[in-house]
Amino acid sequence: MDVITLGDALISMYPMKEGALRLCPQFERKAGGAELNFAIGCARLGVKPGWISKLGNDDFGRYIFSFARGEGVDVTHVEFVNGYSTSVYFREVLSDGSSKSFYYRENSPTEALSESDFESAYFRGAKVLHITGVFPSIHQHNQEMVQYAVKLAKKHGLLISFDPNIRLKMWTMKEAKAFIESILPDVDILLTGEEEAEMLLGKMPLHDYLAEFHQYGVKQVVIKRGAEGAIGSDQQTIFDVAAVQPRAVVDTVGAGDGFDAGFISSLLKGQSFEQALNFANAVGSMVVSVKGDNEGLPYYEEVQAVLGELEMVDR
Repeated sequence: MDVITLGDALISMYPMKEGALRLCPQFERKAGGAELNFAIGCARLGVKPGWISKLGNDDFGRYIFSFARGEGVDVTHVEFVNGYSTSVYFREVLSDGSSKSFYYRENSPTEALSESDFESAYFRGAKVLHITGVFPSIHQHNQEMVQYAVKLAKKHGLLISFDPNIRLKMWTMKEAKAFIESILPDVDILLTGEEEAEMLLGKMPLHDYLAEFHQYGVKQVVIKRGAEGAIGSDQQTIFDVAAVQPRAVVDTVGAGDGFDAGFISSLLKGQSFEQALNFANAVGSMVVSVKGDNEGLPYYEEVQAVLGELEMVDR
């Protein structure tokens, strides 16, 4: 296993027409969730992801399990549990590709996770533990599970990758900030959006964000800026890379997860910090041109083609 992640996957109900949720009569069932999207992105990019989670013992849970396994995600540490329904959320998508999310994930199956679900042998062979702010926002219990997973990962020498991914529909800013500040000293790679950096640190110049996060002990800091590209620092050099122009912007959900997968997979393949930033930018731009949570996550060769490193024959 190259990278391990943990989190709650859920059924994504994707609208069959654009506009307000109340005006959409039909939805298409898909699988989603920040951590699952990340794992699928890594698998398509050629690294081996493992996923730790619980799913409801229902048809939705079985669908997500089969979907993840079919995408090449290791699901040996995903279990079905009784007494919990697999989480669901509905998407509202507007004509410019922006969207809103409406969650129905109370009583999440991940509340059944315990320390016994985190096996030392599973962590021992991995290189990175990737966590996000979504999973701990669902329930207080999940915060404890993240802290335990980080402790175990540190024990076995894994790098800790973290995307704050702040969802204020799930917890308050005060709760989010308290938890995030508590784990930042253990984070090796921070992958945050510019808006989230401002939420955590207040309004300041981009270079100051990098310096502030380094003060917590974070070795590699990346600030995702969407259409403006990304900026990052490895404590020695600041890299400011331009965005890769997407073919079209039809759905922005999952772009950040794809960026994370692109950056981590690139580092795991031995690429430099700057190369990883460029690669991640390309992945993010490709995701927004396809509708769905993870449908736009590209394969490694497709990213190489976008970056001009590989010529693909279309016909």
